[in-house]
Amino acid sequence: MKSTVVTFPSGRVAGRSEIVGTVPVGDRHGLVVAETPFHPLDHTWPDQPADRGAIGGVPVVDCVTGARSGSGEVLLGEAIPVRRGTEGWEWLVVHVTETPLPVGAEVELEVDAAFRRALSAGHTSCHLAALALNAALARRWRKEVARDRLGHPDFDQAAITSSRIAEYGSVDVYRLGKSLRKKGFSADDLDPAQVAREVNDRLKDWVAADAPVWLDVPGPGLTARRTWHCALPEGEASIPCGGTHVARTAELGRVEVALMLSPEESTLTMHTTCAA
Repeated sequence: MKSTVVTFPSGRVAGRSEIVGTVPVGDRHGLVVAETPFHPLDHTWPDQPADRGAIGGVPVVDCVTGARSGSGEVLLGEAIPVRRGTEGWEWLVVHVTETPLPVGAEVELEVDAAFRRALSAGHTSCHLAALALNAALARRWRKEVARDRLGHPDFDQAAITSSRIAEYGSVDVYRLGKSLRKKGFSADDLDPAQVAREVNDRLKDWVAADAPVWLDVPGPGLTARRTWHCALPEGEASIPCGGTHVARTAELGRVEVALMLSPEESTLTMHTTCAA
């Protein structure tokens, strides 16, 4: 099995391909095709859920990342022992089904387009919210740190511990511990409601600007290092990203965040929603 060619970065939700291999997934069946529109769950940064849909008319109950070693062993998800894109490994999209299908069969692949759109809206909203949060917290940095493409200290990248994309939204958790303070960030007297108001004002402007959104796709493989771009009024923003997105910010309708500090004030959680 060679690395799977993926078409989801261009927005495709349907295709036709040959089943080139099968992998046992517990008591289920993992089907690998030469080319797929399905977006699988990433094993290293599992932020965007797997696509739903059907392969050869059979429901896809899960879609995961697989990696085939030089010896031919195929490992799935968290069992993959190497970093994404490691040379010498083939990288696979594994469509998990309850029903087997034969190797060599030509099959239609159909992604649930409504679910994909909801996740794409959630993912684009997540990136915009992160950039707006960086801007709102910029004055809290006492030391020079890496900046985002809009020129603000990149709080999102410095502090994030988890990100989960949902339909029309996301949940991002940031650590406000000693390591962040050593980098120069001050969380003293942080007012989540005030920060959220600043973030939401900026998001309102960005949605109204109807800014174009696109992915830079350097290659057709699953592990190609894709980059999200958005031509915002302040400049062109970019973030490394392997997910899917809407084409323009106006498609999101409205993007808003709510911020919450943990009781011990050691983490900040951002809930983002949109009205696409």
